[in-house]
Formats: sequence, C-alpha cells, structure tokens
Amino acid sequence: MYVFICENSIDGIFTGVYDAWASRYGHANISLTVCPPDNCTLFDQYITVSTDYEKSEKVARTLRKRLGEETYTELCQAASALEEHCKQKKEMDKANAIYHTVVLALSLKDGSKVLNYLGEPCVNRVFQLSRSTFNEAHHLLGFLRFQELENGLLFARVHPKNHVLPFLGEHFADRLPQENFMIYDASHSQAALHPKGKGFFLTDTSSLNEEMLSRFSPEELEYQKLWCGFFHSIAIEARINPKLQNQNILKRFQKDVIEFNQSEAYRK
Repeated sequence: MYVFICENSIDGIFTGVYDAWASRYGHANISLTVCPPDNCTLFDQYITVSTDYEKSEKVARTLRKRLGEETYTELCQAASALEEHCKQKKEMDKANAIYHTVVLALSLKDGSKVLNYLGEPCVNRVFQLSRSTFNEAHHLLGFLRFQELENGLLFARVHPKNHVLPFLGEHFADRLPQENFMIYDASHSQAALHPKGKGFFLTDTSSLNEEMLSRFSPEELEYQKLWCGFFHSIAIEARINPKLQNQNILKRFQKDVIEFNQSEAYRK
C-alpha cells in the first residue's frame, strides 16, 4: 500500500489527491491520510505530500467542472471537518474518504450524484464529515457577533471544532463588502481578514496580540451596555429555562456571544 501523508487542509488534501492520482500506483493500492502514523508498517510505502496550491487549484477546477458546485462544496466541507481518526483509528481517514469518493465520482456517468451512494464507506464518511462542518457553520452564521474595535475594524471571535473560517469568510464578505472585518478562530489560531471592497483571505494568528482585541470603540461599549440591558429587561424570571436555552444555543458558543459574556457592570 502507498500511503500519501497530506497537510490537514483543503489545499493539502487536494494536493494529495493530485499526487496520488498522478502516481499511477492504482487506486486500490493508494491510501491518503492527514495523520502521520506513530508506527510505520513493514509493507507500506509512505510518501509525504508538500502542499502545492497550483495542484490544489487544478483538482478544484476538475471537481467543479465534472461534479458540479454543490458536490465540490460538500467535498470542501468534508476536508474542513475535525479529524478524530488520529485519536480513535475507528473510521476511514477523511483524506482517504475524499480521494476514493473522487475516484468513484469520476467513474460515474453523472458524478454529481456520487453522494447518493451512501452504501459506499468512503461516500458515507464524506457525507457525515460534510454535514458536521455545514451544521457548525450554519449555527455560527446565526450566533457570530461582530464588535467594533477602536480602530474601526469589525471583529468577531469564534471557537469552532471544524475549520469553518472559509465558509464564514465567504458569507460575510458577500454581505459586508464595504466593511473591514476580521473573524478570529481561536481554536485553530487562524483568522479570516476582509479589507473593504476586496475579497477575504485566511492568515495565521499564532503571534496575534490578544490585548488589542479588547480595545473597543466608545460607541461599541455603549451599544453592548444597551443590548445587554435590553436582553435582561425582557427576560421573565419565572420562565427562565437554562436547559432549553442551552439547546437553542450550545454552551460552547455562548462564551462568544455578547449577552452571555458580559460583566455584571454591563448587566445593570
């Protein structure tokens, strides 16, 4: 078996798909992984894949053309999902599932229908991963809160499990084209940055100065105070239901929502 070890990203996995296909080792003899093995097996050959954006873009163009935009998006969502395979070793690696789903799709007369083949383990895995990313991104589109910093930048902090920044960035770049904003993924030390009038891009934030992110504009602080006052004034104490509240907005999202995360001074 030829095992291609990819970077855990959309571009990394798509580069792995490109290199694996071009190797001509035979699809049945190829496996992709984003998790370097702790112990290499004797009869497997391990090949490290260096992320190449040109190769990734070629794969993306092929998938869009042959499978359609919807299936391409599903594959990207699967590639962005949290990979727990490294810890549990119970399910097919997401990179391997994507590769063999692509192989199957390109062998079909209508590759856009590949995700209907849920009896195939690789397709079922891609479907589950894609749904996980989509659901989390959908939740965050409703719960994400922008705050204005003193320099005028609109800033939002999130703690997602999956790599959902590309989907959040695309959504808000379309809806706030004339705003400078930043969506900070504190879980993965990444941010989506959007200069007004341009497209968004992703950047590493491992050296980000966190102290700067708490310098809000005076107008922002006033609106936070007004909003939290409204939030608490309309609450009916006898009908407070924390269990239902936690079902409607998961507890892991609440720390990034202003009305759940203000000091008592703002609540008065």
